[in-house]
Amino acid sequence: MARIGEGDERWIVEDRPDGTNVHNWHWAETDCLDWSRNFLSDRLCDKTILSGEGNLYIKTKKIEKLEGEAYVNVRKGKIIPGYELNLVLSYEAEAKDSDGSSVILKTEGSVEVPYISDENAGEDPEIRISITDGGPIGQRLKEAFILKGKPFVFEKIREFVDAMAKGGPAKDDLGGKKVAVKKPSSGSNDANAAVNSGLSAVESKKTGGKRKEGFKTIKMTERFNCRAKDLYEILMDENRWKGFTQSNARINKEVGGEFSIFDGSVTGNNVELQEGKLIVQKWRFGSWPDGIFSTVRLTFEEPEPGVTIVKLTHTDVPEEDRYGNATVVENTERGWRDLIFHRIRAVFGFGI
Repeated sequence: MARIGEGDERWIVEDRPDGTNVHNWHWAETDCLDWSRNFLSDRLCDKTILSGEGNLYIKTKKIEKLEGEAYVNVRKGKIIPGYELNLVLSYEAEAKDSDGSSVILKTEGSVEVPYISDENAGEDPEIRISITDGGPIGQRLKEAFILKGKPFVFEKIREFVDAMAKGGPAKDDLGGKKVAVKKPSSGSNDANAAVNSGLSAVESKKTGGKRKEGFKTIKMTERFNCRAKDLYEILMDENRWKGFTQSNARINKEVGGEFSIFDGSVTGNNVELQEGKLIVQKWRFGSWPDGIFSTVRLTFEEPEPGVTIVKLTHTDVPEEDRYGNATVVENTERGWRDLIFHRIRAVFGFGI
């Protein structure tokens, strides 16, 4: 073993006198909040949504609020964006009479997007549209914005997500590295529920002794104070899923049956089912590249009455989503822990 200060210099990463982060070897973080505000302002503000169609006129004004955080981490040229933003955009609207000669209503409104997050990078976020005038003409203007303005806002948010995946303001520091980005279809929903736990391990997926590049395996072991058959039923019953996740779910309990959970963010089908003992399913998140399916295997053991040990093995989880975000495994792990296992304990009283 070499003494401190000695060793083959080819394996030593030194600090350069000029401070240059060569090939982005060191971890570098760039604050992107101001850049995000400028990027979104440029694309969302002072844009015409309607210009006389149905004698209605709608134009966006300015970003009233953009709060939260946005950053890009770069390590060894790897782009890892992170952001959680609350956006409020104002707009003005007016309606003219049938011949378009006089204004019969001039009002204002706002568009709030409360949660733009890297965890939901592939799905259209929640959007809330309001208008000051509550009368019938005001409601007509609001509905017109929903019809024409809502897709416009979604489009610009997707452009922001794409830009962050490519490095945002840090892209010039990447030495020409390009990230392949696939755009989702307009109504696509992301999977952002994910998975983590007290006893968890993320391992490289190996096939035939060789590492399967670009995919990981998540393993967890969880303890619940309940019977195995009760926990199995909760995970296979759509009404209970709706209850503990507070989201829509459709679950077919038969082998080969399809399911959709977390408001459609996760879809798949049942591969093998043994009541109270085993669940094997194919899972796919909407934000993953096309054609990618992972495998979820849940085994249930009851070492003593009223105590169930669940062992999760989630294989073939892609390291990156369709945008190049490298947080898929982390988000999936966190989702299993926080959005599934912990919520089951809290809602059904199965112990913490």
